[in-house]
Amino acid sequence: MGVQLIIYIMHLIGILMTELTLISTLYTLQPLLVCATRLSPTKIIILTEEDVIEEKAQAEKMVESTFGEVIEIEKQVTSLYDPIQVARDVASLVEDEHANNRDIIINVSGGRKTQAFGALFGAYARSDMVQRIVYIKEEDNAIIDFPILGFNISVTKKAILELIQSGEKSVEVIAENLAISKGMTYNHIRELKGMGYISDEDGYTLTDSGKLASI
Repeated sequence: MGVQLIIYIMHLIGILMTELTLISTLYTLQPLLVCATRLSPTKIIILTEEDVIEEKAQAEKMVESTFGEVIEIEKQVTSLYDPIQVARDVASLVEDEHANNRDIIINVSGGRKTQAFGALFGAYARSDMVQRIVYIKEEDNAIIDFPILGFNISVTKKAILELIQSGEKSVEVIAENLAISKGMTYNHIRELKGMGYISDEDGYTLTDSGKLASI
């Protein structure tokens, strides 16, 4: 049975089930082929970047020619080397797909490690909206499920991170914005610092972990 026929059958099965979006890094075709045939997505979003190298460009074309008639294919341009920007872009994609009542799987098998880690962090930032995070083994094409973790911060703590990221350094102003006491604000900031999300070496600033947690 040909690959396209298998994909078509999987697509028909998928129509009868919940719509599923696969958000995927990509370098070579094989990991994405495994995901398409075994996970039966009805939509694939490929993470790509500006000035794609030839090998990856060919893989993207093969995805479109192989799956395009039976699966919706989109491409999302993001960063190749900035995992925080990738995480932001992936979190936004997850929100959009979740708003359309679609299940979401993130595949982190291909591409540069920085891009794959960014996709992983984006999934963690929206852990309540993601069904699976998968990696395809090169040796035998087995699917490995990664644990779906979160950043474990409250709405108030996230709001504090967002205010600090915007440039606010005054505890008084942060407390006023959140309608909580200065004492409570200091407690939250102390806890966020202990979690590694805030640095106070030059006023309050976010660490890279804090930037991810604030997404």
